Amino acid sequence: MTKRPRTGGHVVTDHLLCQGVETVFCVPGESYLDVLDGLYQSRSKIRTIACRHEGGAAFMAESCAKLTGKTGVVLATRGPGAANATIGIHTAMQDSTPLVLLLGDVGRDFYGREAFQEVDFAAMFAPLCKWAARVEEIGQLPAMLARAFQIAQSDRPGPVVLALPEDLLREEAVLPKPKALPPFLPVPSDEALAKAAALLKKAKRPLLIAGGSGWGSAGRDALANLAKAWSLPVAVPFRRQDLISGGHSCFAGDLGIGPDPKLVQAASDADLLFLLGTRLGEIASQAYHLPRPGQKIIHVHAGAQELGRVFHPDLCINATPASFANGFAKLDPPKRPAWAAWRKQIRAQRVDWAKPVATGGKLDAGLMMEMLERLLPKDAILTVDAGNFAGWPQRFLTFGPRRLLGPTCGAMGYAIPAAVAASLSEPEKCVVAFVGDGGALMTGQELATARQYGAKPIVLVFDNGMFGTIRMHQEKRHPGRVMATKLENPDFGTWAASFGAFSEGVSRTEDFEPAFKRALSSGKPALLHLKTDPDIITPRMRLSKMGRKR
Repeated sequence: MTKRPRTGGHVVTDHLLCQGVETVFCVPGESYLDVLDGLYQSRSKIRTIACRHEGGAAFMAESCAKLTGKTGVVLATRGPGAANATIGIHTAMQDSTPLVLLLGDVGRDFYGREAFQEVDFAAMFAPLCKWAARVEEIGQLPAMLARAFQIAQSDRPGPVVLALPEDLLREEAVLPKPKALPPFLPVPSDEALAKAAALLKKAKRPLLIAGGSGWGSAGRDALANLAKAWSLPVAVPFRRQDLISGGHSCFAGDLGIGPDPKLVQAASDADLLFLLGTRLGEIASQAYHLPRPGQKIIHVHAGAQELGRVFHPDLCINATPASFANGFAKLDPPKRPAWAAWRKQIRAQRVDWAKPVATGGKLDAGLMMEMLERLLPKDAILTVDAGNFAGWPQRFLTFGPRRLLGPTCGAMGYAIPAAVAASLSEPEKCVVAFVGDGGALMTGQELATARQYGAKPIVLVFDNGMFGTIRMHQEKRHPGRVMATKLENPDFGTWAASFGAFSEGVSRTEDFEPAFKRALSSGKPALLHLKTDPDIITPRMRLSKMGRKR
């Protein structure tokens, strides 16, 4: 037991310290002032980052968790604050990222009367997270905080939401000392590993698809060793390119949006899909066209509820991907795998697909990627937003050990907050955000947060004057009938400069490299306003050549 009474707010910060939390992201609110007071007392151990919008704060916590492998923490106030944070909670759920959202709530004596900003948070967040609950008694607080972190980290990781009544946070009590509960992380049995090896050895055209979360650096190393030992072609789902080096002799590419058609064909031609950590969701399965009838399937996933939920594997193994990769890499592979030529063919296709090529326009995004591949450090951290512009870095840049932080759920407004958080977490590394003109104005005000706390991301704004992805689909389905996709934008350079950031406008290919070097050496947040041709909608497509006969 603690020796003296503690307020509920200070109990919360005691538990954050116990969990090893080093940074929290928030927008302050009067409903959790006592938590803020506890953070003041612990300010030498926990850094509190005040953000400009709860959506930005939630994205920062989520991206920080992706980068570090630790549970992200975000604080927000009741009602409007909680509503703003939901985008980050949904992202953490679909991206399998451990996250804890602590919400200041209305007092218990007001609850149930539609008090000021009152919401039933357990009901509101239930479909969006692994567990949502409201603490009703201060005696429950230690156990519920410990459980929140345990659930967020266990099995398939994800977000947890705890509502903390304002009066409970002010209440004092003598409570048990905080305790961190270990997460439940399933590991494969020797029998399961042997069965997977036996099934794989019967294949002639296997494809390993590695995805999901919870890998860590050791898990990534194990995946690389497994791929090399077994000479297995390895593909990844949408925005998981940093799980294995792009230069690895077994890396086959990504089954994301706008993938290499030859890789999609290879995935269809494979006689065995070896799914390691991935759910093989809508994008990776190419709108659920994979697995195809007749393919053998091994599915390894940390969440038991995912096994057999969408398709029926021949072998289901409930295990974290890192633990499975570690165990499987130790087994004896065939001396002359039947798929050796198949692996070489798929790798050659990937190398050809990833070669930067000119894609057109005064400011050629393909040639910009060629420059960035040369200019970026090998340990750079790149963040991407939702939008077609992301097709260029995701196709032409090399990841692993470079990190890629992006919302696999496709949420807009992610890249800038994520880059701010990454720069705060790894201040010595080069951090670059790729964002469109639409996403930039959703959460770009977090440049003020970057300036305030010393983050130094470089933001590349691809400005084509429209919501490009939606315009592309609009032209496919309703050619020439443009509605709600045109954008009138500010001068992004002037806008960024108003936050105290370095900024330049770039409209020609030859101007990009010197501008990027100046941004890199500026020593502060930087933004390059890239004016791109609206007709060049993807590396392979032009709006003017789309449309359909009516």
